Amino acid sequence: MKNNKKPVSILVVDDDKSHRIMLRSMIKGWKWSVTEADDGTTAVEAVHERPFDAVLMDVRMAKMDGMTALKKIHDYNPAIPVVIMTAYSSVDSAVEAMKNGARDYLTKPLDFDRLKLTLSKALDHRQVVEAAASAERNGALPLDATGIIGESESMFELLEMLAVVAPSEATVLITGGSGTGKELIASALHNNSARKNGPFVTVNCAALAENLLESELFGHEKGAFTGADRRREGKFVQADGGTIFLDEIGETSPSMQAKLLRVLQEHEVQRVGGQETISIDVRVVAATNRVLEDEVKAGNFREDLYYRLNVVSLHVPALRERASDIPLLADFFIKKYAAKNKRDVSGITPQCMDLLLRYPWPGNVRELENAIERGVILMRGDYLDETALPIPVRKIANKEATGPGQTAVPASLEDAEKMVILKTLDETNGNKSETARRLHITRKTLLSKLRKYGV
Repeated sequence: MKNNKKPVSILVVDDDKSHRIMLRSMIKGWKWSVTEADDGTTAVEAVHERPFDAVLMDVRMAKMDGMTALKKIHDYNPAIPVVIMTAYSSVDSAVEAMKNGARDYLTKPLDFDRLKLTLSKALDHRQVVEAAASAERNGALPLDATGIIGESESMFELLEMLAVVAPSEATVLITGGSGTGKELIASALHNNSARKNGPFVTVNCAALAENLLESELFGHEKGAFTGADRRREGKFVQADGGTIFLDEIGETSPSMQAKLLRVLQEHEVQRVGGQETISIDVRVVAATNRVLEDEVKAGNFREDLYYRLNVVSLHVPALRERASDIPLLADFFIKKYAAKNKRDVSGITPQCMDLLLRYPWPGNVRELENAIERGVILMRGDYLDETALPIPVRKIANKEATGPGQTAVPASLEDAEKMVILKTLDETNGNKSETARRLHITRKTLLSKLRKYGV
């Protein structure tokens, strides 16, 4: 059968002829088509003349530089992924490239394995964008992702899965560390479903004692316990016709898990102190920062409830796993809190962005938001600078490797991830389940990463 798939076409832009020839040879070896341009002006003209699947472009060029060409290319067609390369690595130019729409940023001399991976990811991302556009043209449900900010590969994969799952009636388990934004994902599941006009009810299962949680979820009859002076409907009944979001489901007791299992099986609830059963039509979305597979093995979580909840699983990545989204998030929070506090903020300094990119953010997006809010309140000039950041973030600047007991700043996000994983594995004496739990990832994901690092 004949393969009619259009070959991938890459535009390589560099005023160094020998470097272009080397790149052309390398990329053609990957079975991709290559077109060359020796400056930004020629590149912009080429994009106007024919379609390209991706652009690989140098920053420093004699005529039109790469940053200017990037803006012009994206003004004409923002869907084309552009990967910037330069021999002059600096944080401010990297941030500028990402803000102007660059898909990624590479430093010369190029690592060809990383180059191929980066271009492949850029091409995959374009396919997702084109598929989404095609789905919208064909009348598919457009994705309402209000409040979800991110253009990293992991976030696009999450949103792609969310768009597929949301219209269904499937029970969904959302996993991820504290502060990653699991409630936003739950809200998006509801807003992109046929239940969007119904109620969206949230319950934090870790915030209430067991007897109070039972009353909160199922309601109670008058006189069921001290202080129950009237009948009260629970959250499941309030959510009838809509969605209930059970946050921190891993914190519930075994007896509460048994009651939740019955609700999922029977689609009915019983008020505390009552005999009447109430039928409900509710979609259940649950979330946890625990590794429930390990909790099941340890006897802390019911296996049957786990499988009832885990019909579809969506994992929200930690902020350190999608650091390329930090400039976007920082810009969003600066505008939000500048407006809230009636402050004029022109932007953020490169040195401040450098610290934001290097800090590991154990509290994830929530910690970043708090840091930006604090910074906007305390800043003294027109730009948010590092002096207004919390002390733990500022201390990153002093962690350059020099002496015993100090650790070198990793050269890349992948190196940082490897360092954190191996350090945590050492702290747990090689216990992979405990390591995965501390890192808020699944054991399967941990094993996959360890294989990648040859451990």
